[in-house]
Amino acid sequence: MNLRLIGIGAGVLIILSLPLAGAIAGPDFAGQDDGKGGGLFKTLGLSGPARSSPAPAGRPAEPAATEQPRPAEQPRTDSRCGPELTSPQGVEAQTCVLVAEGQTWGRSYYRNTSGRALDAVLTVMGPAGRTVQIRCPVGAGDEPGLCETPKEDSGGGPESYSAVAEFAVPDDEGQLLLRSGSNSPAHGDG
Repeated sequence: MNLRLIGIGAGVLIILSLPLAGAIAGPDFAGQDDGKGGGLFKTLGLSGPARSSPAPAGRPAEPAATEQPRPAEQPRTDSRCGPELTSPQGVEAQTCVLVAEGQTWGRSYYRNTSGRALDAVLTVMGPAGRTVQIRCPVGAGDEPGLCETPKEDSGGGPESYSAVAEFAVPDDEGQLLLRSGSNSPAHGDG
């Protein structure tokens, strides 16, 4: 008799839950509602922004879904670059002057396929004899890299700056393998 009573109770429970399930899903008449914001959720005021629900025992609560903020707009960076140059010893480089938000700096992109470690010296020359220089170690290997000077407050327009990168063997002789400039003429420019 207990099994019969349990079966009847389960049937009643199922029958009573069907209208509730329909109310939760909400209407979907010819595309008027997608079912996500209507029915019982809307009636109970739960169709607004997502909320956290209590977690079952032993499980951490799931965070509420929130609208993702837009990424901050990046400031525009202007650049003036010289041509990509390659030395017979296997050093490739391109050197640029960069300007953004009232600051100027130099950057040299390079690849070293010479098979040995090198030193790079990047110099940025600006108006009124202003100069910034940095030394960068260049590892042996053909992975691309970059050498960059610190950013300095601009003292004139971008055209009043130039940058030069020199790649040399780090020994007593300091054999220069490549010199790359931001305002070097491109091949065929004379």
